[in-house]
Amino acid sequence: MRSSWYRVFIPLAALVSLPIAIGYAADSSHFWTELPDGGHVAKVQSLPDFVDLAAKLSPAVVNISSEEPDEPSANPEEEEPEQSPQGKSPHSPFEEYSPHAKSLGSGFIVSKDGYVVTNDHVVTDAERIAVSTQDGNQYKAKLVGRDEKSDIALLKIEPKHELPVAPLGNSDDVKVGQWVMAIGNPFGFDHTVTVGVVSAKGRFIPGNYDEFLQTDASINPGNSGGPLISVHGEVVGVNSAIYTRTGSNMGIGFAIPVNIVKEELDQLRASGKVVRGWLGVYIQKITPEIAESLNLPTPSGALVAEVLKGGPAKSAGIERGDVITSFDGAPIVDSRELPLLVGRTPIGHVATLGLIRQGKPQEIKIAITQSHEEELASAGPVEKPDRGTASPFGLYVKNLNPDLAKELGLEQSTGVVISAVQPGSRADEAGLRARDVILEVNRAGVKDVDSYRQAMDAGGRSKIVLILVKRGDSTIYFALKPEA
Repeated sequence: MRSSWYRVFIPLAALVSLPIAIGYAADSSHFWTELPDGGHVAKVQSLPDFVDLAAKLSPAVVNISSEEPDEPSANPEEEEPEQSPQGKSPHSPFEEYSPHAKSLGSGFIVSKDGYVVTNDHVVTDAERIAVSTQDGNQYKAKLVGRDEKSDIALLKIEPKHELPVAPLGNSDDVKVGQWVMAIGNPFGFDHTVTVGVVSAKGRFIPGNYDEFLQTDASINPGNSGGPLISVHGEVVGVNSAIYTRTGSNMGIGFAIPVNIVKEELDQLRASGKVVRGWLGVYIQKITPEIAESLNLPTPSGALVAEVLKGGPAKSAGIERGDVITSFDGAPIVDSRELPLLVGRTPIGHVATLGLIRQGKPQEIKIAITQSHEEELASAGPVEKPDRGTASPFGLYVKNLNPDLAKELGLEQSTGVVISAVQPGSRADEAGLRARDVILEVNRAGVKDVDSYRQAMDAGGRSKIVLILVKRGDSTIYFALKPEA
């Protein structure tokens, strides 16, 4: 059965403008602020004409049904229809239960000759894809291209006449509070119209590449892949996900900004996939504790946890521990912004990275190359680990030996490995695990337990300690808070 991850989107409603007179009354008898006389709403503009918007855009919205290959049953006669568990909540608030192998989703036509945009998760693993238009025609669809990272897929149907299209707008122009409309097929009810407002921009959902638009327009299973439409009649987003604890709409929906989609469509049509730029680094979020340990004024930027061999970052001279603060002049506040900026940069472009190294700001030029991302692998847990030597912050460590190094897939056979983490300790709170290999303590390299102890003693227990560990194929920084 296909994944139950329904990214259901409901287009956000169009913006109502409430002009007010700017100015505030100062009244010494109150500690709060009130608008002065005459500062109330002078005029309320009428709501957008959703009737005309729905009539104009609905013909370009399609119903998509995709069917997975049937899995053979050991005893078909005993097979019973799968039922949705009563009263059971999904194990993730971004998931919903999917009781059928056949899935329904939405899409919209972007060209008169039959190109259709939808979500990748609507058609993933589908054996056959059918597209139904509002006029009642049904077409067999060809999957032209797909991109799992952005959750966008491009389909092609062969119509007998020119099709109505949904024009693509500019998602960068969308404002929070703006009215939007969603059209889709929730629960199979085709061409359902819902309206709401843009609740937020730049939302990140764990495990997803996109920087989403958030809306309170009703989104339910079947809305996935449908358009989020502005009051100007332009698509500003592709409905993709909902936040839910019940399996139904809770007023928090997410849409992929259409500008990201527009950057991918030509590649999807030409080659069936999307090629992105790459720096060749692993980065991580800067927490307040890490910022303090690095003497950064604010917990912003992207911390370089590892520089990959053969990547552009290695050639450019980027080092582990660098904090990337800007990319081609665009500030990096949240570390998750950096992959989006790099991924949208043309291959071969020479970018300027602003970074902080050892407390000093500097700039580095780097040539963007094609992405060569690798899957990360983590070593399995030890059933009964030797607790080794106790150390501050709830860590137990021991010297790395050749046999354990080989088991962990490490090139070096010396070093310090965490053998156990005391539950509830500072190390446990920070996320350190048994079998993590400690490489640095407060930017000082450690080769054995003795050098590890010296580095820990030098840092003291009253200050934040910055530890760099190797976990699987990646390296990660952890900040240990002072012990009480």
